[in-house]
Amino acid sequence: MTIVPIYAAVLAIAYLALSASVIRLRQSRRISIGVGSDSDLERAVRVHSNFAEYVPLALLLLFMAEMQGASRIVLNILCILLLIGRCSHAWGLSKSDLRFRTVGVVATFSVIGAVSLLLLRFAVK
Repeated sequence: MTIVPIYAAVLAIAYLALSASVIRLRQSRRISIGVGSDSDLERAVRVHSNFAEYVPLALLLLFMAEMQGASRIVLNILCILLLIGRCSHAWGLSKSDLRFRTVGVVATFSVIGAVSLLLLRFAVK
């Protein structure tokens, strides 16, 4: 397995950056649990949480596809699309830009859908 782990590492670094953003806001606003009434903290928490909700499933599916012998080109395309999608969504959600959020959702769902179909194809063979 050589393709998906590289992208997983990059996405993990992005996850740490999103985590650091939440931590900085919590410290500066002195809010240890929840978000209080702080809309900036609420937004940062949602950006982080949304990333955490979708990336693990996508990576797991991609890893299984790599284990099944999926094409290196297909895997790279799907991983790049996931990375672009998650970055786009994080940017769009953090800046209230619906265009970037939409690109992020479409890209992420496309990856999850495509790799799911690919895995079903491998299962049927």
